[in-house]
Amino acid sequence: MYFNFSRIKSLLIVLFLTTMSINCFAKDDITFANSRDIRDLNPHLYSGEMWAQNMIFESLIHYNEDGTFSPWLAESWAITNNGKTYTFKLRKDVTFSDGAKFDAHSAKLNWDAVLSNKVRHTWLEMVRLITEIKAVDDYTLQVNLSEPYYPFLIEIAVTRPMRFISPNSMIDGETKNGVKSYIGTGPYILGDHKKDQYAIFNENPNYWGTKPQIKKVTMKVITDGQSRLMALEKGEIDLIYGKNVVDADSFERFTKMDKFQTLMSKPISSRIILMNTTRPQLKDANVRRAIEHIISKKDISEGIFNGSEAPADTLMATNIPYANIGLKPYEYDTNLAAQLLDKAGWVKVDGEHYRQKEGKPFEITLYYDSNTASQKTIAQYMQNEFEEMGLKMNIHGEEEQGYRDRQKAADFDMVFDLSWGTPYDPQSFLSAMKLPVWGDYMAQQGLAEKAKIDASISKALISTDEQERQALYHYVFETLHNEAVYIPLTYERNRAIAIKSLKGIEFAPSQYDIPFDKMHF
Repeated sequence: MYFNFSRIKSLLIVLFLTTMSINCFAKDDITFANSRDIRDLNPHLYSGEMWAQNMIFESLIHYNEDGTFSPWLAESWAITNNGKTYTFKLRKDVTFSDGAKFDAHSAKLNWDAVLSNKVRHTWLEMVRLITEIKAVDDYTLQVNLSEPYYPFLIEIAVTRPMRFISPNSMIDGETKNGVKSYIGTGPYILGDHKKDQYAIFNENPNYWGTKPQIKKVTMKVITDGQSRLMALEKGEIDLIYGKNVVDADSFERFTKMDKFQTLMSKPISSRIILMNTTRPQLKDANVRRAIEHIISKKDISEGIFNGSEAPADTLMATNIPYANIGLKPYEYDTNLAAQLLDKAGWVKVDGEHYRQKEGKPFEITLYYDSNTASQKTIAQYMQNEFEEMGLKMNIHGEEEQGYRDRQKAADFDMVFDLSWGTPYDPQSFLSAMKLPVWGDYMAQQGLAEKAKIDASISKALISTDEQERQALYHYVFETLHNEAVYIPLTYERNRAIAIKSLKGIEFAPSQYDIPFDKMHF
């Protein structure tokens, strides 16, 4: 037998070079779909996509999955003066991506900029309590509070507003009226961006920390859910990620497809409906309690979410700090609902389909976010359940901004809402109830105990006595539950669908983050 060793050698060389070429040019970029544009990424305001802000801007400390904290831009910290003074030792090897130095002076400039816009951050009790921010030396930052505040570390760890932007991006040392550019210390920098079409994030070549294996992230704006799924199937994108970006049926379909992987987080927040206690039809607690008994959470969990979201018995899940207090759930019971409606004066009248009171039929409107498919489906289900009870419910979908504006103005009977999830629950979610920044404050104005609820939340946030804090939270959760202000539906979970070769897909402690820096091929 004759062997052409020269030819074999040539083939081996070609194979070796091909293998080297593949290894050298392994895929290090991903494309994913988002339902909307990144918008304004100023980290001191609230208009931008939080996952995008998280790629560019960093905090002093990390909030970990287990509720602990670890160093980030701060190497260490100390809490003194009975919980009223926080002193941070900052890293000395960090620069912003434009070359500006990150130190105690630039950190102070950032936090001073946030405080100068204090009215915008009223939902953060911390902002009200900060009395002084001091650069002790080049790499020591000190914060003094007027009172102890146990969620302080949590609130400086979350994505906004206490993150750091380059002083060169500020306008006269301020950020409340906008910024010149989005320059942070994070692993990515914003590249090309075309509004409502795409945004490109490139690796920060001067990043102080571990370099991400994904060097480029391209976000495509695809507003329609089915179009996002089609783009994934066609290979136009690599990843879909988020709570409400894919419906349960489609998620299950992709689970059975060999080309893709599906991932789901543990429960992260509560899917709820807020009832406006100032509206004539809803001001009686018996009506609100009747509505609680009309809705089958089990039907919603199994029929709409295929069991992927567990029924919610209470405003917050029992694994949320201070929320496991043994509240009795409102069970699905239409007979009890009918009794409560009769007691409230909304009775059946011969020849009339809808229950009436003082000659007027019962009629309310439920508002939902038209960009969230599951909300419309739940609204339609509830509309049918109300109809069978002789209650007229109109349903009305709006684009997100209009829907949010309606919430803040309390221009609704009932509206879909959600808790903020970890690490914001319960403290930030409850704190926001005290001021008219969301719909909760105005919707609770019909409660006789509203002033006491707000005072209890305020006291819980500054209490240094764990037993007292638990008792105060107990009162708030119990009162809101008994007054039936919120209808808990299910406990939400984050979802991801990706091509099989994309590894390292994780869910962050905050539902609003996408940890691209952990991903790789």
